[in-house]
Amino acid sequence: MRPAIFLDRDGTLNEEVDYLSDPGQLVLIPGAAAAVARINAKGIPVVVVTNQSGIGRGKYGWDDFAAVMNRMGTLLALENAVIDAVYASPHHEKALGEYAVTDHPERKPNPGMLVRAAEEHGLDLSRSWMVGDKALDLEAGRRAGCRVALVLTGYGATVDGSAADLVAKDLPEAVDRILALWP
Repeated sequence: MRPAIFLDRDGTLNEEVDYLSDPGQLVLIPGAAAAVARINAKGIPVVVVTNQSGIGRGKYGWDDFAAVMNRMGTLLALENAVIDAVYASPHHEKALGEYAVTDHPERKPNPGMLVRAAEEHGLDLSRSWMVGDKALDLEAGRRAGCRVALVLTGYGATVDGSAADLVAKDLPEAVDRILALWP
């Protein structure tokens, strides 16, 4: 089993946009693609875990989500970077139909997406990191058994970083510091 670096999407990899569904609105955080490429160069899997209540609330669909992720893949590829897997939770208490769940195991702060990724890809959560811009990202990572890093982009500047193993101004700094600690 190998460790991975789990990344939140909105506010961590890309600039925060409410209910991002238009690939044209996707803007990567400066240096994020190069940071992912540095992780890739070390042979460490990069897994995106993202709450997507906009799908559950009917604001956009899975095809829109896929289009945004395809655009992200294109932008990352320009810097020889790749995401190995993506997990998204559309569940929310205010969602519609089957996604209307108050406390779904895969919706962060629950660790379900990380646990599922670990099972499906043979990942060692105890040696992995979760990087995000919200307290719920940190809690999901912690509950999965990962070390956690807070980035101050997105909503990060408003989050108490005392629960994090590492606080960084952005993803590039977080990745540099995580890789410096990597065995």
